[in-house]
Amino acid sequence: MSTARPARPGAAHRLAALAEDALGGRLPVRLRAWDGSETGPADAPVVVVRSRRALRRLLWQPGELGLAQAYVTGELDVEGDLAQGLRAIWAAVRERGVDAPRFTPADLVRAAGTAVRLGAVGPRPATPASQARLRGGLHSKARDRAAISHHYDLSNDFYRLLLDETMAYSCGYWSSDEPDFTDADAQRAKLELICRKLDLVPGARLLDIGCGWGSLTLYAAEQHKAQVTAVTLAREQAAYIREQVRERGLEHQVDVVCQDYRDITGGAYDAVATVEMGEHVGDAEYPAFAAALHRMVRPRGRVLVQQMSRGSNAPGGGEFIEAYIAPDMHMRPMGQTVGLLEDAGLEVRSVESMREHYVRTIEGWHRTLEENWDAFVRLVGVETARVWRLYMVGAALAFEEGRMGVDQILSTRPAPGGDSGMPPSQRSWYTALDAR
Repeated sequence: MSTARPARPGAAHRLAALAEDALGGRLPVRLRAWDGSETGPADAPVVVVRSRRALRRLLWQPGELGLAQAYVTGELDVEGDLAQGLRAIWAAVRERGVDAPRFTPADLVRAAGTAVRLGAVGPRPATPASQARLRGGLHSKARDRAAISHHYDLSNDFYRLLLDETMAYSCGYWSSDEPDFTDADAQRAKLELICRKLDLVPGARLLDIGCGWGSLTLYAAEQHKAQVTAVTLAREQAAYIREQVRERGLEHQVDVVCQDYRDITGGAYDAVATVEMGEHVGDAEYPAFAAALHRMVRPRGRVLVQQMSRGSNAPGGGEFIEAYIAPDMHMRPMGQTVGLLEDAGLEVRSVESMREHYVRTIEGWHRTLEENWDAFVRLVGVETARVWRLYMVGAALAFEEGRMGVDQILSTRPAPGGDSGMPPSQRSWYTALDAR
């Protein structure tokens, strides 16, 4: 009578054991490995490890960045709902707590032995081409220019396909729940809200710092007859806005400047806006940025900062965002930003959270990405398209779960004697929006 030897556990089972050691609990997703083996909950999203190279990346770059590198190269994939898979992983992390797992020497020896048996030990895999490679001192002008270019100079064709006709690449504002209220309507409602908060009147001088593709600049000039100076570091953005200015006959109202905010000269603007640009300034540099906002607006003038934040006890951004999307980005809790603006001499008059609005905004961008997947791949290649898929899904979840937020912070530069120039009631900001 012959006795059959028990089958060796497949690669998926060995990987699952390592992952469960790291999580301190059961694996929240199903795992399928390159050898066809599977393990994990039958009704969960399936994480597919297509190659030993994915595991090798994690050995060289443990954590979020190694996982992201494996995903964007296609060495690791998710079947089913990617958002559901990330939700399950985040829930497991929250249950475990924020502290990193602690491995005993025996745990490390066992993990190394598993990696050897799976054939995952080898030279460090090449860094994916889509990952940012910046040089120079942190937040030097040259490095900041390269960081902005990495993301915003991807191509105007790419952003034309991703965004709606407003070309606004920031959180929209859903002032209506009517079914025919579109993503573009939400962006126009946001732009109108900003213009009203800034009290723009015909001839008012507006400085738009980090103007993107000019959505606020063009809206303020056309709808409120403002005189706008638009500032961006991205050459592709500047070229697009100048083209729009010519097409719309706004040459006498709009001046487009491609430069660092630290090089802006002049001042006495009636209003200053900076929409989701402050995240790129840097932690140590933000007090000087806030001082520049104060210097560039006239007494009784208004400053509006729309800016992403992170929760005081929750991570925002992360290794993937910094490596692939917004290099050197820094987010802080909203209250700290308010304090920095006040320290610069600005008087903060209102703060409006728009966190839930960003979930809807990003979901719209993600839907456009998936519906036009082949066109995006033709434009930027499959690796960069996968970067953006991961970015869209991860960002929407971060706002949904409160790990990130976004706020509009309105402040003024009081005149000597304390006159803010603000009316006693702010209700008029929303009157026209409610009637849309």
